[in-house]
Amino acid sequence: MRNTGTITDTQLAAARLIWDYHQLGHDLRPADVVIGLGSHDLGVATTAADLYHRGVTKTLVFTGANSPTTRHRFPRGEAVHYREHALALGVPGDAILVEPDATNTGANITLSRELLTRTGIEPASVLLVTKPYMERRAYATTRRVWPEVDVRCASEELAFEEYATGIGDPKLVLDMLVGDLQRIIEYPRLGYAIKQNVPAEVRAAYDGLVGAGFTSRLMKA
Repeated sequence: MRNTGTITDTQLAAARLIWDYHQLGHDLRPADVVIGLGSHDLGVATTAADLYHRGVTKTLVFTGANSPTTRHRFPRGEAVHYREHALALGVPGDAILVEPDATNTGANITLSRELLTRTGIEPASVLLVTKPYMERRAYATTRRVWPEVDVRCASEELAFEEYATGIGDPKLVLDMLVGDLQRIIEYPRLGYAIKQNVPAEVRAAYDGLVGAGFTSRLMKA
Protein backbone atom coordinates (compact mmCIF):
# COMPACT_ATOMS: atom_id res chain seq x y z
CA MET A 1 0.00 0.00 0.00
CA ARG A 2 1.20 3.49 -0.85
CA ASN A 3 -0.19 6.64 0.71
CA THR A 4 -1.66 9.07 -1.81
CA GLY A 5 -3.96 11.07 0.45
CA THR A 6 -3.84 13.75 3.13
CA ILE A 7 -0.97 13.76 5.63
CA THR A 8 -2.23 13.79 9.21
CA ASP A 9 -0.78 15.76 12.11
CA THR A 10 0.40 12.49 13.68
CA GLN A 11 2.25 11.57 10.49
CA LEU A 12 3.85 15.02 10.30
CA ALA A 13 5.03 14.68 13.89
CA ALA A 14 6.58 11.30 13.04
CA ALA A 15 8.28 12.84 10.00
CA ARG A 16 9.77 15.66 12.11
CA LEU A 17 11.17 13.11 14.55
CA ILE A 18 12.84 11.18 11.73
CA TRP A 19 14.06 14.43 10.13
CA ASP A 20 15.80 15.41 13.36
CA TYR A 21 17.34 11.95 13.68
CA HIS A 22 18.83 12.13 10.18
CA GLN A 23 20.67 15.35 11.02
CA LEU A 24 23.88 14.97 13.02
CA GLY A 25 24.50 18.55 14.16
CA HIS A 26 28.24 18.37 13.59
CA ASP A 27 30.23 21.50 14.37
CA LEU A 28 31.78 23.06 11.28
CA ARG A 29 35.55 23.23 11.25
CA PRO A 30 38.17 23.46 8.50
CA ALA A 31 38.40 20.39 6.27
CA ASP A 32 40.90 19.35 3.63
CA VAL A 33 38.05 18.67 1.21
CA VAL A 34 34.32 19.34 1.00
CA ILE A 35 32.42 16.68 -0.97
CA GLY A 36 28.95 17.59 -2.24
CA LEU A 37 26.88 14.46 -2.84
CA GLY A 38 24.75 14.63 -5.98
CA SER A 39 20.95 14.53 -5.77
CA HIS A 40 17.88 16.47 -6.88
CA ASP A 41 18.69 19.16 -4.28
CA LEU A 42 20.66 22.16 -5.61
CA GLY A 43 20.94 23.35 -2.01
CA VAL A 44 23.87 20.94 -1.69
CA ALA A 45 25.88 22.99 -4.18
CA THR A 46 24.76 26.26 -2.59
CA THR A 47 25.91 25.07 0.83
CA ALA A 48 29.23 23.77 -0.50
CA ALA A 49 29.91 27.11 -2.22
CA ASP A 50 29.10 28.96 0.99
CA LEU A 51 31.53 26.77 2.93
CA TYR A 52 34.24 27.54 0.39
CA HIS A 53 33.65 31.28 0.71
CA ARG A 54 33.72 30.97 4.50
CA GLY A 55 37.19 29.43 4.31
CA VAL A 56 36.19 25.98 5.52
CA THR A 57 38.08 24.38 2.61
CA LYS A 58 40.10 25.17 -0.49
CA THR A 59 38.84 22.18 -2.48
CA LEU A 60 35.31 21.16 -3.47
CA VAL A 61 34.37 17.85 -5.04
CA PHE A 62 30.95 17.39 -6.62
CA THR A 63 29.98 13.79 -7.26
CA GLY A 64 27.03 12.23 -9.04
CA ALA A 65 25.75 11.01 -12.38
CA ASN A 66 21.96 10.74 -12.68
CA SER A 67 19.03 8.87 -11.19
CA PRO A 68 15.45 8.68 -12.45
CA THR A 69 14.70 11.58 -10.10
CA THR A 70 17.40 13.87 -11.54
CA ARG A 71 17.63 12.90 -15.20
CA HIS A 72 15.35 15.70 -16.38
CA ARG A 73 16.34 18.25 -13.73
CA PHE A 74 20.07 17.86 -14.32
CA PRO A 75 20.41 16.38 -17.83
CA ARG A 76 24.22 16.77 -17.94
CA GLY A 77 24.60 15.02 -14.60
CA GLU A 78 24.26 16.08 -10.98
CA ALA A 79 27.94 16.87 -10.39
CA VAL A 80 28.22 18.93 -13.58
CA HIS A 81 25.19 21.05 -12.68
CA TYR A 82 26.44 21.46 -9.12
CA ARG A 83 29.75 22.75 -10.48
CA GLU A 84 27.98 25.24 -12.74
CA HIS A 85 25.92 26.48 -9.80
CA ALA A 86 29.01 26.89 -7.62
CA LEU A 87 30.77 28.81 -10.40
CA ALA A 88 27.75 31.13 -10.64
CA LEU A 89 28.12 31.70 -6.89
CA GLY A 90 31.71 32.83 -7.32
CA VAL A 91 33.73 29.70 -6.59
CA PRO A 92 36.79 29.61 -8.90
CA GLY A 93 36.90 26.73 -11.35
CA ASP A 94 40.31 25.52 -10.19
CA ALA A 95 38.88 24.91 -6.71
CA ILE A 96 36.29 22.40 -8.00
CA LEU A 97 36.75 18.74 -8.95
CA VAL A 98 33.94 16.81 -10.66
CA GLU A 99 33.26 13.10 -10.28
CA PRO A 100 30.50 12.40 -12.86
CA ASP A 101 29.92 8.65 -12.62
CA ALA A 102 28.59 7.72 -9.17
CA THR A 103 25.04 6.42 -8.97
CA ASN A 104 24.84 5.59 -5.24
CA THR A 105 26.28 6.88 -1.99
CA GLY A 106 29.00 4.26 -1.68
CA ALA A 107 30.19 5.11 -5.19
CA ASN A 108 30.01 8.84 -4.40
CA ILE A 109 32.57 8.31 -1.67
CA THR A 110 34.74 5.68 -3.34
CA LEU A 111 34.99 7.45 -6.70
CA SER A 112 35.59 10.84 -5.06
CA ARG A 113 38.44 9.31 -3.08
CA GLU A 114 39.94 7.86 -6.27
CA LEU A 115 39.61 11.22 -8.03
CA LEU A 116 41.36 12.99 -5.18
CA THR A 117 44.18 10.43 -5.22
CA ARG A 118 44.67 10.91 -8.96
CA THR A 119 44.80 14.65 -8.36
CA GLY A 120 47.47 14.20 -5.70
CA ILE A 121 45.22 15.00 -2.73
CA GLU A 122 45.19 12.63 0.25
CA PRO A 123 42.83 14.32 2.72
CA ALA A 124 42.91 13.62 6.42
CA SER A 125 39.55 15.36 6.93
CA VAL A 126 36.42 15.47 4.77
CA LEU A 127 33.22 17.45 5.19
CA LEU A 128 30.28 15.85 3.40
CA VAL A 129 27.49 18.13 2.19
CA THR A 130 24.20 16.30 1.68
CA LYS A 131 20.47 16.76 1.58
CA PRO A 132 19.27 17.57 5.12
CA TYR A 133 17.77 14.13 5.65
CA MET A 134 20.81 12.24 4.35
CA GLU A 135 23.54 13.30 6.76
CA ARG A 136 23.43 10.19 8.92
CA ARG A 137 23.41 7.71 6.03
CA ALA A 138 26.26 9.51 4.26
CA TYR A 139 28.28 9.50 7.48
CA ALA A 140 27.65 5.80 8.12
CA THR A 141 28.57 4.93 4.53
CA THR A 142 31.81 6.91 4.62
CA ARG A 143 32.84 5.35 7.92
CA ARG A 144 32.41 1.97 6.23
CA VAL A 145 34.21 2.60 2.92
CA TRP A 146 36.78 5.21 4.03
CA PRO A 147 37.32 4.54 7.74
CA GLU A 148 40.67 6.28 8.08
CA VAL A 149 39.41 9.75 7.15
CA ASP A 150 37.95 12.17 9.70
CA VAL A 151 34.43 12.71 8.35
CA ARG A 152 31.81 15.25 9.35
CA CYS A 153 28.55 16.26 7.72
CA ALA A 154 26.69 19.45 6.87
CA SER A 155 23.55 20.38 4.97
CA GLU A 156 21.43 23.39 4.15
CA GLU A 157 19.93 24.75 7.36
CA LEU A 158 16.20 24.31 6.82
CA ALA A 159 13.33 23.26 9.05
CA PHE A 160 11.34 20.23 7.94
CA GLU A 161 8.32 22.31 6.92
CA GLU A 162 10.48 24.74 4.95
CA TYR A 163 12.18 21.90 3.09
CA ALA A 164 8.90 20.12 2.29
CA THR A 165 7.40 23.37 0.98
CA GLY A 166 10.45 24.00 -1.17
CA ILE A 167 10.29 20.52 -2.71
CA GLY A 168 6.61 21.08 -3.38
CA ASP A 169 5.57 17.52 -2.53
CA PRO A 170 5.34 16.83 1.22
CA LYS A 171 4.24 13.24 0.61
CA LEU A 172 7.38 12.57 -1.40
CA VAL A 173 9.52 14.10 1.35
CA LEU A 174 7.97 11.71 3.89
CA ASP A 175 8.65 8.81 1.51
CA MET A 176 12.30 9.90 1.25
CA LEU A 177 12.70 10.24 5.02
CA VAL A 178 11.35 6.71 5.43
CA GLY A 179 13.52 5.33 2.62
CA ASP A 180 16.72 6.76 4.08
CA LEU A 181 15.90 5.41 7.52
CA GLN A 182 15.28 1.96 6.09
CA ARG A 183 18.76 2.08 4.56
CA ILE A 184 20.30 3.14 7.87
CA ILE A 185 18.66 0.09 9.44
CA GLU A 186 19.43 -2.41 6.66
CA TYR A 187 22.74 -1.32 5.11
CA PRO A 188 25.03 -2.49 7.96
CA ARG A 189 23.77 -6.05 7.44
CA LEU A 190 24.55 -5.73 3.73
CA GLY A 191 28.04 -4.34 4.38
CA TYR A 192 27.32 -0.88 2.97
CA ALA A 193 27.54 1.19 6.17
CA ILE A 194 28.42 1.07 9.84
CA LYS A 195 25.64 0.41 12.31
CA GLN A 196 23.81 3.40 13.78
CA ASN A 197 21.70 3.40 16.92
CA VAL A 198 18.02 3.95 16.09
CA PRO A 199 16.11 5.10 19.19
CA ALA A 200 12.86 3.29 19.92
CA GLU A 201 10.75 6.38 19.28
CA VAL A 202 12.38 6.88 15.87
CA ARG A 203 11.78 3.24 14.96
CA ALA A 204 8.14 3.56 16.07
CA ALA A 205 7.73 6.67 13.89
CA TYR A 206 9.24 4.76 10.97
CA ASP A 207 6.97 1.75 11.47
CA GLY A 208 3.94 4.01 11.68
CA LEU A 209 4.75 5.79 8.41
CA VAL A 210 5.49 2.52 6.63
CA GLY A 211 2.18 1.16 7.87
CA ALA A 212 0.46 4.31 6.60
CA GLY A 213 1.82 3.73 3.11
CA PHE A 214 4.79 6.13 2.83
CA THR A 215 6.72 3.47 0.97
CA SER A 216 7.63 4.65 -2.54
CA ARG A 217 11.34 5.02 -1.62
CA LEU A 218 11.74 1.75 0.23
CA MET A 219 14.20 -0.80 -1.10
CA LYS A 220 12.62 -3.72 -2.88
CA ALA A 221 12.78 -7.00 -1.00
